[in-house]
Amino acid sequence: MLSPPIPANEDKRLDSIKKLDIIGSLPDETYDSITQLASAICDTPIALITILGEDMNWFKSKVGVDITESERKYSFCGHAILEPQSLFEIPDTLQDIRFMDNPLVIAEENGVRFYAGVPILDDQGLPLGTLCVLDSKTHQLSESQKTSLKALAKQVEVLFEYRRKNQDLEKIKNELDENNRILREFASTVSHDLKMPLANMIITADILKAKYSHDFDEEGINYINYLKQSGLTLSEYINGLLDHYSSNVNAETDQEFFLNDLLEDIIDLLNIAENCEINLPDNNLQIFGNSAAIGQIFMNLISNSLKYNNQERIIIEIDCTENREFFNFSISDNGIGIPSSKHDQIFELFTTAADIDRQGKKGHGIGLSTVKKLVDSLGGNIRVRSEEGKGTCFEFSIRRYIQ
Repeated sequence: MLSPPIPANEDKRLDSIKKLDIIGSLPDETYDSITQLASAICDTPIALITILGEDMNWFKSKVGVDITESERKYSFCGHAILEPQSLFEIPDTLQDIRFMDNPLVIAEENGVRFYAGVPILDDQGLPLGTLCVLDSKTHQLSESQKTSLKALAKQVEVLFEYRRKNQDLEKIKNELDENNRILREFASTVSHDLKMPLANMIITADILKAKYSHDFDEEGINYINYLKQSGLTLSEYINGLLDHYSSNVNAETDQEFFLNDLLEDIIDLLNIAENCEINLPDNNLQIFGNSAAIGQIFMNLISNSLKYNNQERIIIEIDCTENREFFNFSISDNGIGIPSSKHDQIFELFTTAADIDRQGKKGHGIGLSTVKKLVDSLGGNIRVRSEEGKGTCFEFSIRRYIQ
């Protein structure tokens, strides 16, 4: 018996296997279907997907055997990977000097007499293991069987590549989650530390105006009013940041609710003026989802329709439809509109569509960014249709989930 020699690129090969992180992973029906096909097509009782580690030959999927691994020094796959681009076939192991006295060959029961394996390569061409078929009888594959075995090995390579990409995506997701956690903690800490001094500043401005207004001239009173208004604006800005970084969707909060009931609650909270007409959908859509997140989306969009409107009578139209996959919503108004040059930027943090709102205040550019974040978290999309001076329509969707 000749033990398989160690390939020249062994360190790189083992490093690729380590990065794949597949040895010891749970059985997978996708891989098992490939070994079942290989066994049936090649007419052999045994088929394996193997990963050749440093000392052991581990079986990711197996048909016809109970063991999960074998020693590398006895493995046929160790020889097969030496020719990464070729199918390795031994029609009769007893006639091959490399295997004739191999313990797997001379075993009293079910000794291996036939082996054929196709190396499974990574994206750098390094052999990680094999898709192989074995028999306790001498055997030889036909050309069509060889072609099929190679094609199935390519499918294993595709699965390995998907596994790598999923691992990369999971790593990126974990890094983003950690960065978001740090940002949320930072925003919360900074906001908390700023809110108390701001509250003191606003209260102090009121006290100054109430107790000492007779000592100030008109310009002094204006300065006090400006001081208070600046404090209120900054406080609103901080609250917006807190809302943005705390706007996480938790599936556990999903519940059944009626859309119009939610919208009526929002309208009550906004204390709509008499010169505003809000038309709710004709169909009171029943939704199973995150009412808090959906409510926050509508709250921001309706508030924008109210603030960025220069008409004597404000008109807001809300509509909704549903299909098998999504709930679809639209909110349109007769406001100042959004220039087409800003359509692509308005959902970015700290980007505003207009210089000032109806009250002459400058927006902080957080609300629409929060809306976009929430819509994305709910599995949907949002877009804007608007023309400057001719109103705005926001259309967004959220994915439906089966209860």
